[in-house]
Amino acid sequence: MQARCRCHPTLAPGRARAMRVNHEYGRGGALAYLAAYDVHRAKVFGRCEPKTGIVPFMSLVTQVMTTGPYASAKRVYWIVDNASSHRGQKAIDRLTSTFPNTVLVHTLVHASWTNQIEIFFSIVQRKVVSPNDFPDLIQVRDRLRSFEDRYNAAAQPFQWKFTPPPT
Repeated sequence: MQARCRCHPTLAPGRARAMRVNHEYGRGGALAYLAAYDVHRAKVFGRCEPKTGIVPFMSLVTQVMTTGPYASAKRVYWIVDNASSHRGQKAIDRLTSTFPNTVLVHTLVHASWTNQIEIFFSIVQRKVVSPNDFPDLIQVRDRLRSFEDRYNAAAQPFQWKFTPPPT
């Protein structure tokens, strides 16, 4: 996520006028928002990192797997897309050697929308970062953290269903 400081202030919507967001902005840097979602409890575990990769992903896994009930669970399934930090057999081996009760499940290529964390990310996109008008990364991080706290306090599990088209 980028911190974009708009050159002119965003105007709130008014009577018969949509919100106005200036298209010119200054760049304030970027950060990666990594998150895990417990589908049974509707709990989000998120973290902001300077970049993506194996180390940030494993930090997220450690953040989750060292807390209850995941640390003592018989099995914990991690459903992930095919990003390079958690793709392939090496990722499976790395995860299970660190946390033996984990099972890494990859979504099909171009099917990450089947992963429920993507629903949460779409909520974040609509309610937190749009319009993207942040002077610096500290404000982006603080807004993400405060939204995550509010979300965890009020969220209910998604009633998500997929019905394939008739053949």
